[in-house]
Amino acid sequence: MVSAPLAFTGSPLDRADNVRADPEALAGMMNWRAKLLALDGLMPGMDDMGVLQWTTLADAPEDAELVFLGLDRSDGGEKPCFAAVPSKGDAAPRMANPAVWQMMTALSPGDLATYGAARSIVDWHARHQYCAQCGGQTTLAKGGWQRNCPNCGAQHFPRTDPVTIMLVEYDGKLMLGRGLGWPEGRFSALAGFVEPGESIEEGVAREVLEESGIVVRDVQYIASQPWPFPSQLMIGCHAMADDDAVTIDESELAEVLWFTKGDIKAALNGDPDAPLGCPPKQAIAHHLMSWWVEQ
Repeated sequence: MVSAPLAFTGSPLDRADNVRADPEALAGMMNWRAKLLALDGLMPGMDDMGVLQWTTLADAPEDAELVFLGLDRSDGGEKPCFAAVPSKGDAAPRMANPAVWQMMTALSPGDLATYGAARSIVDWHARHQYCAQCGGQTTLAKGGWQRNCPNCGAQHFPRTDPVTIMLVEYDGKLMLGRGLGWPEGRFSALAGFVEPGESIEEGVAREVLEESGIVVRDVQYIASQPWPFPSQLMIGCHAMADDDAVTIDESELAEVLWFTKGDIKAALNGDPDAPLGCPPKQAIAHHLMSWWVEQ
């Protein structure tokens, strides 16, 4: 298992599902003691020390939908925490906004986890205002962890999309890929969405075969990481290959290469002469590569 904490995990908030499910209890918490997460669209408000900014419900936009994030008991009390749904979501890829990466390095682990959950849920609400069954306008329910359609009665729930991200090993070497448009030398683990009707192991095998032509076996789960861009769960795995003859999918990858343990270790240590550049520490791929080196 990966030993170091993963980014976007470890929020100190108690999600308090019992409060979500009780409209009266939830309404009773929407008072002057409640905290509202400061957001500029989907970006967090932070002070000069890189700490999340919180305001009061009085600062919520008029008629904004409020999502209950949980209870903050850090100071010995019990303060309910909310976030307002923005006017629109964010369909842009995470790499399109450098400020996202700056924010990820500035926030503490707990704040980053709290923000990540808030970002995913309010972004989902902003982009799911209408019923997928009948097209009617939906309304927020269960403290923001559900949407209901008054027209047809359908219930809609925030989605989390499972993505396998896997290290493939053969003869003491690790296979990594460079995505289209990535900088020269920047490599990471192969990854792809789990499709309906697939197990994690099947998703790993299919994605590796599609992207590299490599058949894998002995898939092993290592660790997982929520990734709120917009709402993935990255499922880190390791698999063994029976050969190293790569047939690259040029529609998705620019390169697929095999690297030794020494290559990976040098890259993780920031060696300028390393033959590859590693993913940032906030990404699960970095932790998976560290795990492999330590085995």
